[in-house]
Amino acid sequence: MTPLAARLHAALPQTQCTRCGYPDCAGYAQAMAAGEADINQCPPGGARGIVRLAGITGRPPPALNPGNGVEGPRHMAVIDEAWCIGCTLCLDACPTDAILGGNKRMHTVIEPYCTGCELCVPVCPVDCIALENVTGERTGWNAWSQAQADEALARYELRQARKLREAADHDQRMEQKARAKLADLPALTHGAEGAELARKKAVIEAALARARAKRDAG
Repeated sequence: MTPLAARLHAALPQTQCTRCGYPDCAGYAQAMAAGEADINQCPPGGARGIVRLAGITGRPPPALNPGNGVEGPRHMAVIDEAWCIGCTLCLDACPTDAILGGNKRMHTVIEPYCTGCELCVPVCPVDCIALENVTGERTGWNAWSQAQADEALARYELRQARKLREAADHDQRMEQKARAKLADLPALTHGAEGAELARKKAVIEAALARARAKRDAG
């Protein structure tokens, strides 16, 4: 990340809501720094957020782009636990790990960690997640604080690091599994010979090559 992008990133509310059109706040900051995105695409930051970004970029502060949403109060997700089926889809969607639960078990929101990003709402198959206004008439940065943004970013980065570790562990397990199958090919192929044996060997070797490529890319 360039120094300009880092400054822009630090000025964002870190809700990771994707309403700016980018996968996270860092992506939006990098796009602004590269001149690929305007400074008025962050509804959670609102008008004050645009002024913050304008001060960094030297651009005049435009009105919030309505195509990205509208400025509003900060919301918190609330799960109707009586209707929750424990599908875990909201856990996967939450960028700050603010939802606690397990497969086929009731989920609940850890209130201080919810950024109001709204990403959990559309993925819920039983529509048991609602958004509650927790800041009244305060909107944008008036409904948020730098301390909350810092905590949200820290939790998002921890989640991203965990997901990378989990992906690396999965790739390692797949590589080990492919190696084991290749080493025990005669038993696994049940006496196959000739072209059939070569085909099965090629399939396993291709899986092993993919696993190695993913490991090397990481």
